[in-house]
Amino acid sequence: AGQRVDRAAIHDALRRVGLDGLAGRRPAELSGGQQQRVAIARALYTRPDVLFADEPTGALDRASGRQVLELLRSAATDHGQTIVMVTHDPLAASYARTVLFLADGLVVGRLHDADPAAIAAAMNELER
Repeated sequence: AGQRVDRAAIHDALRRVGLDGLAGRRPAELSGGQQQRVAIARALYTRPDVLFADEPTGALDRASGRQVLELLRSAATDHGQTIVMVTHDPLAASYARTVLFLADGLVVGRLHDADPAAIAAAMNELER
């Protein structure tokens, strides 16, 4: 037997990522940014223990990007999900409680509750 689909929860997840009204669309009918937000809505609906996000704001405008980052942050704080996000964007990284810096596959730095300026400075230091 399959799991029951909660259509109201699906529509709520789509609303939270700014895609209410697009539930009937096919992927080819959506922009890259809309497809990215559908993936995030899916994660909000299924609530996995660990969510992996690779450059989750890369194809989004600033407003949509901030909305996605706030949703990821609330998934961690409100629902206890662990979010593993890969990004080169200091603003996106600042939404994380802990930021790890990697170089050649090794952790080479760590910041806690850092603002974008501190993260950018650490990134610049690593490039030297």
